[in-house]
Amino acid sequence: MASPEKINIPQKPPMVMVDELIDTGATIVKTRFRIRPDNIFCQEGLFNEAGLIENMAQTAAARIGSKPSLKTEKPPVGFIGGIRNLAISHYPQAGQEITTTVEVLHEVFNACIVKASVFLRDVKIAGCELKIFLIP
Repeated sequence: MASPEKINIPQKPPMVMVDELIDTGATIVKTRFRIRPDNIFCQEGLFNEAGLIENMAQTAAARIGSKPSLKTEKPPVGFIGGIRNLAISHYPQAGQEITTTVEVLHEVFNACIVKASVFLRDVKIAGCELKIFLIP
């Protein structure tokens, strides 16, 4: 596993939903995120669906931003084109730390389909497939 490093994503506060890139490879990326009580996606102390989905999408973006050719450049902007098989078994609380893993299933030109999984203390609490498009 690579040592933790700063992330390179296009989002800016308060929309940043990843803190740290902890591992990356050709098709897999893993990030860490500590949920703060003032997070815009926290409701009644719980990190909601939109926050979990945004965390998964930003983890996918961190893979693109971690490519050596983009580490010092502005990363490309992308958008979610579709969500499939979303399953959430648990909503993490403010103060808890989640790790998210994204695996690229298919990648063609400026589009990719990824499988994302969110973990709380090694227990999978959410996952889905995301269709993501990059703006060239």
